[in-house]
Amino acid sequence: MIMKNVKAVAFDCDGVMFDTARANRFYYSHILQHFDKPAVTDEQFAFVHMHTVDESMAYLFPEEQTLAAAYEFRKSMDYGQYLGYLTIEPHLVSLLEKLRPQFKTTIATNRTDTIDRLLSQFGLDGYFDLVVTASDVFQPKPHPEALLKILNYFNLEPYQAIYIGDSQVDEMAARAAAIPLIAFRNRELSADYHIDTLKDLEVLLDL
Repeated sequence: MIMKNVKAVAFDCDGVMFDTARANRFYYSHILQHFDKPAVTDEQFAFVHMHTVDESMAYLFPEEQTLAAAYEFRKSMDYGQYLGYLTIEPHLVSLLEKLRPQFKTTIATNRTDTIDRLLSQFGLDGYFDLVVTASDVFQPKPHPEALLKILNYFNLEPYQAIYIGDSQVDEMAARAAAIPLIAFRNRELSADYHIDTLKDLEVLLDL
């Protein structure tokens, strides 16, 4: 029943629109190894894959002096060298083409300064009515601010939007914003629906 009310579809980026696991692992490992630290462990990766770059950097470099140096090194890095390690979800473009213009399409991500490059690289410019990053809010996910910003922008009630996410921070943000969650390839999340492919969303929305 909730799908009959939907006017906006919001996507998380990492793990939903793109499989970015390899790219993120290489990215943070590169920074760590520059400072003679071991590559990202599975425990570290679980954290950085869900959180903002600021939170991730502080987590990986708890020493204040080293953290400042790590930030400077990060500024010198070209994110483009990691784009080859990620893959776009195969049904994303066809889904977006079917969603528009009937639905508003948006992104709520904990990425910051890499999202524009990512969307441009894969020809997704123009497919989204609004992109909200961690740089656009005071409090990133799991805080609901990004999702509330989407609701306010389109003047919608929470039941008029859905959020497709794959992580615990997505679940927490959606719950706090009272927006129905569509869990993507994560059966451990508490969600209104679970899907294993973005094509499943076409069925839910009767596209």
